[in-house]
Amino acid sequence: MVNEIKNNRPNRKRDLLYLSLSVIIIILLNYIAGFVFHRFDLTSEKRFTLTPSTIKLVKNLDDVVFVKVYLDGEFPGAAGFKRLRNSTKELLDEFRAYGGDNIEYEFTDPNAITDKKQREQLYEQLNKKGLQATNLEVKGEKGLNQQIIFPGAIVTYRGREIPWILLKTQMGVSPDEQLNNSIQALEYEFSNSIRKLSVGLKPRIAFIDGQHELDSLQLADISASLQEYYDIVHINIQHKLKCLNGLKAIIIAHPDSAFDEKDKFIIDQYILNGGNALWLLNPVYVSYDSLTKSAVTLGLENPVNLKDQLFKYGVRVNPNLIQDLQCAALPVNKALVGQQPDWKLMPWVFSPLIIPTEQHPIVKNLDVIKLDFASSIDTIGTPDVHKTILLKTSRYTKLVNAPARVNLAMVNIRPDENQYRKSFQAVAVLLEGKFESLYKNRLPPNIAKDSAIGFKENGKPAKMIIVSDGNIIRNGIDRNGQALPLGYDRYTGKMYGNKNFLLNCVNWLCDDSGLMSARARDIKLRMLNKKKIAGERIKWQLINTFLPIILVISLGIVLFFFRKRKYAS
Repeated sequence: MVNEIKNNRPNRKRDLLYLSLSVIIIILLNYIAGFVFHRFDLTSEKRFTLTPSTIKLVKNLDDVVFVKVYLDGEFPGAAGFKRLRNSTKELLDEFRAYGGDNIEYEFTDPNAITDKKQREQLYEQLNKKGLQATNLEVKGEKGLNQQIIFPGAIVTYRGREIPWILLKTQMGVSPDEQLNNSIQALEYEFSNSIRKLSVGLKPRIAFIDGQHELDSLQLADISASLQEYYDIVHINIQHKLKCLNGLKAIIIAHPDSAFDEKDKFIIDQYILNGGNALWLLNPVYVSYDSLTKSAVTLGLENPVNLKDQLFKYGVRVNPNLIQDLQCAALPVNKALVGQQPDWKLMPWVFSPLIIPTEQHPIVKNLDVIKLDFASSIDTIGTPDVHKTILLKTSRYTKLVNAPARVNLAMVNIRPDENQYRKSFQAVAVLLEGKFESLYKNRLPPNIAKDSAIGFKENGKPAKMIIVSDGNIIRNGIDRNGQALPLGYDRYTGKMYGNKNFLLNCVNWLCDDSGLMSARARDIKLRMLNKKKIAGERIKWQLINTFLPIILVISLGIVLFFFRKRKYAS
């Protein structure tokens, strides 16, 4: 009995030894962990994990990026904005985990300013900096209450600043989906802001001139946006063999006269040497002036002499015009002759509205894109070239081969849906891979083997995008001769997604850092059933209130009887 009691006595030396060893092991583990950095993301879609290109960008910062977020405060009845604010904070914390002291941020509420004049001055300043206000309407006891919020931030780096829009609006998309898409885009948009501010030597891209392409005023808005990333030049090839050397990409914007074979050869060899191209073409030419003056015109094939070259690369842009019942509106005078004009907006089937549905980073979560007099594109089987359809028309599409009659009076005729059976026609295609030269087996030996020319039959990896509407890049011009924003519809006041689409196209063609991959992230929308919540609210409140108490009491009773039975024996 005595030996048994001795054996049951606590061994203080042993316990102290175990305690000391435990403390030493913990200290060693913490010391080792200081040299090893790793973060664990247990979410299924890895929503808290930055892409490798983003991590590389943040780690290479050599100065402080300061972010002032204006989405803060109380949002009664607007849980979506709270979620967007919290997601923004979580993202910035994730950036700080890799960027350290080079990432700083502050959240502020513009509505916290009590002085009305100062508050309105701040609103005006934010608007000038590019942050658009959102009018939040909330139901209160005395009716609807309105609150001005700014779902955006200002990113500052080395004295330069840029707006960061947190909430991305999309036509035809529910508010919950818009919110989810905005959260998906946070990493890319913030990384892109840092990239704009921190870029040193900008890559060069060129607009090709010489075939009556769009002029500088018609390209003013897209040029201004591209200049944030690139050095923009205009080049007229004029048979100059090496004039495209050193360019990251070229843009051919709505030519309406033929390329000669020498210029085509120079473009061909630029692409085969790894150059990238954005082709914005109108296979069918429609005169806007004729349509405005006489209300009737013909759409004629536009002979720019690029059919064979594009066919060799993997696409055929067809000489037809697309009519789509999913279309923009056109103002038409409905008044009788001699009466006061009565302008009404009527559907114009030659202006299809393209809703991006593909999940490619170029078009993912983009707003509706407006085209004018577009044509269909077919893909051709070519080896070593991967093809991706970026934009397609709606289910109700009709094709009219050139020459095609275009008459404004068509708006007064109700279209027959049975004629619109050519569904989902491609209007923008991405080609990636190794292209074969159009001039393979076509050149004389003395030219093909001339070292000064350096002819290539098979190319290095390259990318190109073909869009069957050259007007997609054209900005409007107001009465004072000033450029309007690209994608702005002067008839309806709507802003379409044309500019963002084109910026994404150029960024994809020129992207070496892989930042565009952040646009491909997909965060699942897990929304609660609001109707079910309202009907079962009391039930779940009772369960969540009393079930934990019942479980604790039950566990206590079980333990009580277990201990009583153990020690009673």
